[in-house]
Amino acid sequence: MSQVIYPCRMATDRDTVLLAAVGLLSRQPTAAMDEIARAAGISRATLHRLFPGRDALLHEIATFALQRMEAALDTAAVDEGDPVEAVRRLADAIIPDAELVAFLSGESKLFEDDTITDGWDRIDARVAALFLRGQQSGAFRIELPSSWLSEAFFALLAGVGWAVQDGRLAVRDSTRALTELFLGGAVRRD
Repeated sequence: MSQVIYPCRMATDRDTVLLAAVGLLSRQPTAAMDEIARAAGISRATLHRLFPGRDALLHEIATFALQRMEAALDTAAVDEGDPVEAVRRLADAIIPDAELVAFLSGESKLFEDDTITDGWDRIDARVAALFLRGQQSGAFRIELPSSWLSEAFFALLAGVGWAVQDGRLAVRDSTRALTELFLGGAVRRD
């Protein structure tokens, strides 16, 4: 009986390719697919097998970012415990994905896709609910709408992503920078 030998294929980790694409596209938004493939360390043909075109790649990055953000919200258990501590837990959980949030925030074309918009709205509603809960408990300022606090939190998170990527902020300092700046303005003072 003869043995069938299959050619060896290099496994490609989609997440690694997506993160490499984000790293390049954040600095060079018009980068071509062959440049993205080089940044990911794969051939253009492999990139096209994974993502048939630029729009498919962008959609996949957005979907990946939203999944990671949902996971961070779950990990942080934002609907439990002291609201200020929940914000700190959220920052700890979501900082590793700050670059993804920055990319998602800056790529307005993605929001032409209803599934991406719906996903972002779900995440935003969960974070706004955290701030509303904090306002109701007296932890957060009540003159700032909870929806705006959510917007401000994500805007600062995106800023952290860009600052870390550009070397203006050390990764080890990013959680503290986000929480101190955000909570400094959001926490209610007597």
